[in-house]
Amino acid sequence: MEVPRAKPHAPRPSASVMLRRGEEILVCHRVSTVPSFPDYWAFPGGGVSRVDRSALEAHPEWFANRDPDERAALVALMREMVEEVGIAPGTNGMQQIDVELRLKVLQDKGAWIQLVDSEQISIQDQGFVVISERTTPPFAPLRFRNHFFTVECDVEPVLNVGERPEFDDYRWATPRQLLDEWEKNQIRLPPPLVMILRELLEDTTVRSIERMANSPPQKNARIEFAPGVECVPLPTNTLPPSTHTNCYILGKPGGDRIIIDPAAKCVEGLGQLQQKIDAIIEEGSSIISTIFTHRHQDHIGDLDAISQLYQAPIWGSTETLDAIRQSGDTHTLIDGDAFELDGVQWNVIETPGHCPGQLAFVSQAGIVSADNVAQVGTILVPSDEGDMTAYIRDLRRLRELNPRLLFPGHGPVVTNPEKLLNHYIQHREKRHEAVFKAWESGLRGLEELSQAAYADTPDAHPMLKVDQTKSHLKALRNEGRIV
Repeated sequence: MEVPRAKPHAPRPSASVMLRRGEEILVCHRVSTVPSFPDYWAFPGGGVSRVDRSALEAHPEWFANRDPDERAALVALMREMVEEVGIAPGTNGMQQIDVELRLKVLQDKGAWIQLVDSEQISIQDQGFVVISERTTPPFAPLRFRNHFFTVECDVEPVLNVGERPEFDDYRWATPRQLLDEWEKNQIRLPPPLVMILRELLEDTTVRSIERMANSPPQKNARIEFAPGVECVPLPTNTLPPSTHTNCYILGKPGGDRIIIDPAAKCVEGLGQLQQKIDAIIEEGSSIISTIFTHRHQDHIGDLDAISQLYQAPIWGSTETLDAIRQSGDTHTLIDGDAFELDGVQWNVIETPGHCPGQLAFVSQAGIVSADNVAQVGTILVPSDEGDMTAYIRDLRRLRELNPRLLFPGHGPVVTNPEKLLNHYIQHREKRHEAVFKAWESGLRGLEELSQAAYADTPDAHPMLKVDQTKSHLKALRNEGRIV
């Protein structure tokens, strides 16, 4: 079937701020109910809104010495600081905002500019410097081009104001303390914050900030979803809304590394993989193996071209190794196997519902979950080789393992695995029963069965609906529920 390829979403401008007090910086804990990065420690900030753009148009004099993107980001940041932590710049440094004024802004973003115009809230950029600019990788459905500002702050934030606060706790800590806790899986940190903390550790906080401000880092050198789990999104011909396949680098710089699903095939993808291989070697690491989670082409890539970039034994299931037919050094992985990197044990489990021989890898950091779930979109269980009964069973098994995070084959890290797995299980079981009821009603044609079973999603791709209906029918037959 021909499915139109998706394109990465264009990034939106945004801003966040690293408030600092001596060698310490402020991080705030995101409440567990927010859809993005729940239970993570992060900097205050957010995206540029229509209110912020209107404010810029009404006040061209604001931050006129800065470039347009930076101006917009800084205006958004001034508003976000009021909303999230109750802080704004004053004549003598940062100051707390009156709670009543803050509530007005929380109830209506447009009230912020009125309060600034009436001089009840101050707005000025003295002391605010940009130390980094990062763009969300192309695997995410919502992308940002974020300006990271920093400024000194001697006041405490005020949290838990309003009906739906974004933060429920805060702390001041040194970059070293935060990274140590993150590396022990004691706290969660967004990948851009991890990169910034590493850059801050190259010298004292003050000198590192001066260096970063002179030339703000912009490249996502290492996208670390968790300690020892680095992601390299490679462009592939995969099903929309995905545009990339996640290649994972397990292990730490300087130690042994394992590369999972280096799916590069096009010139762009092979170039990105080459850069990452060069960086791994420069760090003093050795690549001890390449693992393919399963045999689908959007996970395998161009093996001949990849072999020109680096050489390593290939590990995978029997089904995967048979499909790629490699004559070099290979090793078969089965359920129950394990390997260790830097003292971290990774256990191998089989999840064959999506594809025969598909493997997932479990550690204390989380699960490299291949094509079992995705944060955005859905997972196809192909009618020709998938097994819907096994797929639902695989989802339950992943849920029983109670993973800290899921590192999927496509899309961003899954930060709330239990919630997403519950959703997938309930959705698939509901669809399974919908197909069964359509059959029980007397329908027999695949087209009419799919229309009945997918009546709640009329915009779904018609050929995919037919294929998934066929997968459910095969499973129902194998379960003995239909003949």
